[in-house]
Amino acid sequence: MKRKYNYFLLWWLHFFLFPVFGQDVQLYQQFNGRFDFTFIGNTLNTQENLGILNSPCIINTFSSAQLDLQPDDTLEKAYLYWAGSGSGDFNVKLNDIDIVPDRTFNLTQSSSGLIFFSAFKDVTEQVLNTGNGDYTLSELDLTAIIPSYCNNATNFAGWAIIIIYGNNDLPINQLNVYDGLDYIGGGNLSLNFSLDSLNVIDNQGANIGFIAWEGDSNLAVNETLLINGNLLSNPPLNPANNAFNGTNSITGSNNLFNMDLDIYEIQNFIQPGDQTAEIALTSGQDFVMINAVVTKLNSQLPDAAISIDNFYLECDSREITVDYTVYNLESTNPLPANTPIAIYANGVLIETTATIDVIEVNGSESNTITLSIPNEISNTFELTFSVDDVGDGTGIVNEINENNNLDVETVSLLFSPEFNVLEPIYSCNEGFGVGTFDLTSIENSLLVDFSNNISFHLTLSDAELNLNPIINLNNYQTNTGTILYIRIENESCFSITPLELITKNCPPTVYNFISANEDSFNDFFFIDGLRDIFLNFEIEIYNRWGHLVWKGNQNTEDWRGEVTEEVKWNNDISVDGTYFYLLFLNDPDYPKPLQGFLYITR
Repeated sequence: MKRKYNYFLLWWLHFFLFPVFGQDVQLYQQFNGRFDFTFIGNTLNTQENLGILNSPCIINTFSSAQLDLQPDDTLEKAYLYWAGSGSGDFNVKLNDIDIVPDRTFNLTQSSSGLIFFSAFKDVTEQVLNTGNGDYTLSELDLTAIIPSYCNNATNFAGWAIIIIYGNNDLPINQLNVYDGLDYIGGGNLSLNFSLDSLNVIDNQGANIGFIAWEGDSNLAVNETLLINGNLLSNPPLNPANNAFNGTNSITGSNNLFNMDLDIYEIQNFIQPGDQTAEIALTSGQDFVMINAVVTKLNSQLPDAAISIDNFYLECDSREITVDYTVYNLESTNPLPANTPIAIYANGVLIETTATIDVIEVNGSESNTITLSIPNEISNTFELTFSVDDVGDGTGIVNEINENNNLDVETVSLLFSPEFNVLEPIYSCNEGFGVGTFDLTSIENSLLVDFSNNISFHLTLSDAELNLNPIINLNNYQTNTGTILYIRIENESCFSITPLELITKNCPPTVYNFISANEDSFNDFFFIDGLRDIFLNFEIEIYNRWGHLVWKGNQNTEDWRGEVTEEVKWNNDISVDGTYFYLLFLNDPDYPKPLQGFLYITR
């Protein structure tokens, strides 16, 4: 059982706490395609409200109406509205299924302070499952509050469903559903509002429908309904001076007490190119609430939209390749071939192209284009694709929506990392041109951006493919003239630079003491860094009197104190004492011989 409330107290509290005087009628939903609309619904009033003449003042809690779509009609949407006097009953049933509103509306009549409500529910799924037949709205229980409205002759309740349906035999139309809750009469002598988002291409077959509450058939004091200044009427059901009079122009009923479901032809009152329609209502007495308005216009138009699907960048190139798609969704007509496309970088036009084929309704066309980004465009920029744009922001195709033709992506061009050119690095020749190199400090002189990574490779191919990096960088041993390839990487690109490794003949170190006693310590004249390095060296040993006692080179053994020249004594062995040497390196870097003394003992 539904809980009963003190509705009189509730609406007075609502008036003082929430003084809402109405809600503007605005666009709720738009449909484009082979669509039309109709209404079903019914009043809960048992008779027209007549104020003090109402006796008894009662109201039903349920009523029924019938849906009868044709076999080829396909339901697209079903929107339920219910309304009445008071602050609202928002728990009702439709064919015994509980209904809770998606949205609610309310207003306060300025002259009386009386409150009225409306509620909305999308019942598409239920109507799809039920199909044609009887629909009963029940448990809309306003019995407790209705007596407070009878003397004012504003006691009412009712319900309606807007039915949007499709049929392949229909022309392509644009249907707009507007809703809110606003009123005339009851101290408000006129009501004006605009129906926007229209797109009038052909006014043939144009209609407008109203869901209105609380109109009276016996009150016709300065009551008018106009569109774009033209008086609407549908005689005899809806005379020009009494549009809201408890009628249903779909069924032909004039007993829809205190509610109206009426559809008017308006093809003579709108013109191709119109994007808005002005609705004006007047009433010198009758209190009428407008809850929903539906327009049907022949609107066979495309609706071009575009998306940047992918873009592809190459390092050190200002060319980018872009995949894009042009769509013709939410449209009612094909998009013609050769619809222009303009492409901008940071707002600067850089390229134009066009669609190739006709794009059917709900169709698309994908293409690829390569763009050259001018040097004056920064490396990071906004790339904009604009369809139906000849290159200056203007189009050549009339569309349903002219504000969805752009797609924008931020693009950052890719560049290989910068680096400093390296001079060859040197190491001492350790023999036959082999040297040991420390590569660990190379990055300090190579890198410009120290967030980059480097690796060393033996071949250019390995560096390009990032294969076989050199692991031992501290003591890398190689022959003179070796060229390594250094790969420098950032997040996206890499650079490669060569590094030449050169060994040089460093000055030899002379150990000038000989103890020629074959004890394995200092048994011969040792010069470190000489053999296998200075391959053409010659060495001469002289005694203290300047006589040559020994000569040697790369092919002789080291001197052990023997005398091989003409000065001989002591069984061809030199005596203990001081000797002098001349070391001819025969190297361009050392044109003069190295000389010094050495001491020999036994």
